[in-house]
Amino acid sequence: MFDGDEVNGIIKACIDEQLLNAPYKHAFVGTWTSNIVEGCVKQLTALKKPFKYVVTCVIMQKNGAGLHTASSCYWDNDTDGSKTYRWESNAMYCVTTVFGLAI
Repeated sequence: MFDGDEVNGIIKACIDEQLLNAPYKHAFVGTWTSNIVEGCVKQLTALKKPFKYVVTCVIMQKNGAGLHTASSCYWDNDTDGSKTYRWESNAMYCVTTVFGLAI
């Protein structure tokens, strides 16, 4: 089974490691998103569970603009799952999603 609570903790830890107390700097966004995605995949695969993982990450400066995201999946609801974690600071938003597909 896909454990959303466990995945949520991993996402939060990876985001906090990169963004906690960081001011928004456009030049760092590419590095931050890569590090968050790679950190999530590394920690998820270390769980040794029979899943393939897809991780996405969006970072946006907090400036009053709207941000909408959506996803749709065709899968086995009994085994597969997804978890989205929304993080924000005074300077930015980060939305990270993990899709877990049972092997």
